[in-house]
Order: sequence, then C-alpha cells, then structure tokens
Amino acid sequence: MQIGSHRLRNNLVVAPMAGVTDRPFRQLCKRLGAGMAVSEMVTSNSLLYGSAKTRRRANHEGEVAPISVQIAGADPGMMAEAARHNVDNGAQIIDINMGCPAKKVCNVMAGSALLKDEGLVEKILDAVVGAVPEVPVTLKVRTGWDKEHRNALQILAIAENAGIRALAIHGRTRACGYSGQAEYDTIRAVKAAARIPVIANGDITSPEKARQVLDYTGADAIMIGRAAQGRPWLFREIDHYLASGETLPSPEVTEIHALLMEHLDDLYSFYGELTGVRMARKHIAWYTKGLADSAGFRHAMNRLETTGEQLEAVNDFFWRTADRHRRLVYLENPPSDREAA
Repeated sequence: MQIGSHRLRNNLVVAPMAGVTDRPFRQLCKRLGAGMAVSEMVTSNSLLYGSAKTRRRANHEGEVAPISVQIAGADPGMMAEAARHNVDNGAQIIDINMGCPAKKVCNVMAGSALLKDEGLVEKILDAVVGAVPEVPVTLKVRTGWDKEHRNALQILAIAENAGIRALAIHGRTRACGYSGQAEYDTIRAVKAAARIPVIANGDITSPEKARQVLDYTGADAIMIGRAAQGRPWLFREIDHYLASGETLPSPEVTEIHALLMEHLDDLYSFYGELTGVRMARKHIAWYTKGLADSAGFRHAMNRLETTGEQLEAVNDFFWRTADRHRRLVYLENPPSDREAA
C-alpha cells in the first residue's frame, strides 16, 4: 500500500492505542510483520509538549520508517501547530484522531465526537493538511456518531477534498464504544466510493478473519489493535496467510519467552525502572493470558516492584511452561480485538 511517498511493505497496520503503541511496541510489531504502526495519540495542546508523557510519545529514535504520529484535538489552529511540531520532531506521516470514543476525549469535542460536526471536521482537515504540505496526512474515524447517524461517506468526501491521503475506519459508531460486533458494510460502501486507500479496522483477530474482511470490504489494508496485545507475532501469521493461504504453526514457548524478554528490556530502557515496571505489568499479563497457571502468576506479578523481580518471575514461569508444552497452548481463546482509537 502507498501513503504519499511511502510504500508500505504490506497492508498490515498497527492501530494507535493509548498507553500501548509506544516505541517499544511499535518496533516489535514492525519487526514481526506489520507494515506500519501508528503512535498513541499526541495532544495538540502546546502547553503539554514539554511533559514527560508527551516527550516519550514523540520519541521515534531508531524507529523503522515510516513514522506515523497521531494527533488529537478540536481546534484547527492547535491541530495545525501540533502537526508542524511533530513533523519537526521526526513524524513522516500525520494521522488525525477522529475515532477515539473515550469520554475524556469526546467531552472536549475531540476524537469521534468530531463526527457530529462536519463543518469542524473540514476546518481541522484543511488546517492540518495545509500546515504540513511536505508529509501525507491520514485520518482515523468510526462509521458515525450512532447507528442512526452513520456519516462515514460524508466524512470521506470531506477528507478527499481536504487532501487526506488514507482513511482508516473502525466498524463501530461512537455510541457503540467497543460493544457488540464490528460491521463491515459501511467500510465496504466507503471503499466503493473512495479515491484514496481505505483501511478496515475492528474485530480482526486471526489470519482467516483478516482475509475475510479484506475480501468483503475491498479495503486496501487492515488495522489491528487489541488482538496484537501479547501477540505481536499475529502480523507475521497474517502476512504469511495472505501471501500463501497457509496457516503458520503457533509460536514455540521458547520464542515467546525470548520476545517477551526483549520487549521488557526495551520497556525498561525506554521508561526507566519505576514506570517501566508498571508499564510491563499489562504486557506480561497479555502475553500469558489463557496459559496454564497464569492467573496466579499474573496476580503475583502485580505485587512485584523491581525489574529484577519481574524478570526472575517471567523466566521461572516460562521455563515451567516450556517443560510441559513445546508450543504456546491456550486454555482459552486469546483476547478478542476491541480496537482502540
């Protein structure tokens, strides 16, 4: 897939997820098969540019291109400035968040709340595209505000007129949140009308589902979020299946152990000891969810306070698991894909 001057190696995109798609996670997913990974959203409020959280989210040191940064806000001028600021700090693609359903975002008329005001959508898109003519701008949306007001086709027309270079659509409305099942009819209709690439998003949890969604919608690419939490190798599996029709065997326990240890090392280096330990807890939980004896392990993990204690516990758990199973065997299905913004 092509976005501006950037030719992606495949049509698999990591969804932007607040508190998840930091640089360590993006890098790992790219290495395991994702063609692009969009950053967790960065505020358009310039007063927060100097905060530790915003500086980390804008840190792309050593990241594999293309570097896509998502910005969020409701003021066209501030969004334009945020786009310029992030391009100056290494962004090669700017993505605009009009898909997040979180109340704290929608309450300030940002994220998917913007879908209610098509006039403001147009002003924001025009301002951002005009602010960074040297880089492509993409847009992430939902199908509409609620089931009675699905306006993705109208948003597509506004986006194309503004010069947006690709549109990602989550198959739920703002009112749906992450409940129920994603629907792909709206995405299919948007793709049929579109002159720009369309990326389908929502409930894509397996290689077979990826193939089904691509075939049904005609989308140019798919975007995967929560299904990749603790399963970054999912991109490798989907890429192989789309190319060959063959299903790869599940990863061996020793490989999962090695990937998690690599991920933890990157998290500790990126965040430091205190924050690194806290950030690592959820990733460890995702990697081990559904495995034998993992419930007690996760409960104990949440009480550990140092990187050394975490690493020792992870090693012990996977060594014991590897003694029983060569490959990863789930006692329950892996987490379903309830995409974030």
